[in-house]
Amino acid sequence: KGLLRADGQPGFDTPSGKLEIASSILEEHGYDALPIYVEPGESPVSQPQLAKRFPLVFNSGSRSNVDLHTLHHTIPALSEEKPVPTVMINTLDAKKRGIENGDLIHIKTKRGQVGMYALVTDDIVQGAIEASGMGGGALGPKEWRDACINDLTDLQRYDPISGFPVYKALLCDVVKSADGDKGNIKGSGEYSLDDTVEEQQTNHRVYLDHNATTPIGQEVKEAMIEFMDCYGNPSSIYAVGKEARIAVETARRSVAALINCTARRVTFTGSGSEANNLAIKGVAFANANGKNHIVTSSIEHPSVLNACQWLEKLGFSVTYLPVDAGGRVNPDDLRAAITEKTCLVSVILANNETGSIQPIVELAGIVKERGVLFHTDAVQAVGKIPTDVEELGVDLLTMSGHKFQGPKGIGALYVRKGVVLDPLVSGGHQEKGLRAGTENVISIVGLGKAAELAIDRIPQMYRLRELRDSLERSIQELIPGTKLNGHREHRLPNTLNLTLPGIRGESLVLALDQKGVAVSSGSACRAGLPEPSHALMAMGLSEEEVHCAVRFTLGLGNTMDEIDRTVSIIDQVIRERKDTIRFVACR
Repeated sequence: KGLLRADGQPGFDTPSGKLEIASSILEEHGYDALPIYVEPGESPVSQPQLAKRFPLVFNSGSRSNVDLHTLHHTIPALSEEKPVPTVMINTLDAKKRGIENGDLIHIKTKRGQVGMYALVTDDIVQGAIEASGMGGGALGPKEWRDACINDLTDLQRYDPISGFPVYKALLCDVVKSADGDKGNIKGSGEYSLDDTVEEQQTNHRVYLDHNATTPIGQEVKEAMIEFMDCYGNPSSIYAVGKEARIAVETARRSVAALINCTARRVTFTGSGSEANNLAIKGVAFANANGKNHIVTSSIEHPSVLNACQWLEKLGFSVTYLPVDAGGRVNPDDLRAAITEKTCLVSVILANNETGSIQPIVELAGIVKERGVLFHTDAVQAVGKIPTDVEELGVDLLTMSGHKFQGPKGIGALYVRKGVVLDPLVSGGHQEKGLRAGTENVISIVGLGKAAELAIDRIPQMYRLRELRDSLERSIQELIPGTKLNGHREHRLPNTLNLTLPGIRGESLVLALDQKGVAVSSGSACRAGLPEPSHALMAMGLSEEEVHCAVRFTLGLGNTMDEIDRTVSIIDQVIRERKDTIRFVACR
């Protein structure tokens, strides 16, 4: 009701706007905090079309003024006090339906109807009813035995934590009974085939969050499964060890071919974030000759920004370059930032949130003139656009397998010949001494296969530009004032980040998810964080504009039919937004 937020707005100051409770005990044992908000399968939000026919919400609970436990029916005094089952209904809702206190009414749902007696009161909010439970048993007066509210619930919908059926948020309506007919009918509610369409729509999901992660490719799966039984250690010299070593080196050559370098220049890591850390910290610690200055941009991935901030605690100085409204670095700003103590410049190739592509060739040229090493985080670029380390002129480049249909938990770092790094992990000789520990052979095989396939699929990525632009045009027609975040021309072909005025991005993400469309209000690395995106803020957006931002990122599996369906669902969500019951307070 606006009492828990500093700005006085309704809801909670969380990404979902819903109540979220932190629990150190649950966190210690590896569980999420409770409650985990899951929109009920039958509610005004999840089924707005059905809610037009059944506009009330049935909130079940044990309230002393409406409920009576089954065993209490055997106590005469209690039976006399509650001789009939009742349903609480708000005074205004009752007036609209011509219902007065004490009238016999029907609670109607898509599964049937049950007769009870009206208890008209202001002690329940509009849009909700509260019906007596504990009916339908063998004890008590006939009115109680005949009125079983549980007959109207859907036992296929149950709470994912407790396992109990979800009685709350079942859609219903209340009508006055004619001539005292209780009309208890099970399973004959007026529920036509048309009403099932909305539920069936969610069976086919549209995935538009490929910058967060991509579905693992079928050929990649097959390559990994085929290698599951190869248990050899790549460092061993006998047959199964040699088999594993051959697999690792074959994958290394495939990755090298994708970025146009020799295999020896590729170092496998556990993720793109680890590769970024190895590049930045590795250069910083290897340059113990007084060069303790690093230059990066203000829109980097957290793995770059946090690594730089960590080095600042150790005495390094870091310059964070600004970006323009399109999210790009000005080469003149970089030129001015480099000093005699600069050991590394790190600028992202393509931003994960907006898709804006930096002028890396020009930036790397400036850096090379000053004799400084240049690193680029190419996690979002590899597999989407041609990424040639020779053309780019970079000294270090990072990538991550799950961004281009490879497995999660595997990344790689390109290290130009002659560049010296200090390893993050000390130990054995694996990965030329840059990453100690037995190699993750199965994931490396998957990354190699994904790289092999990406070489042929990169030209197909440009087909996504047509789908992306069609989506943008349609949304701009639906929502006047929609603004593109990112560079209009220098942008990944699959990425669309929009600010939708007056629409909270996190709320739209949840609403679309309930209708089978997955998008993002930022990058997946930001999920669960209520503060606005640092990248969008750096581009000059206000905090309000950032909270209204939504990211759509396409993949090769997406079709124009899916884009059209997404637009239709967005239109539906926006039209129904004002009429949707988002939260019913208990009293």
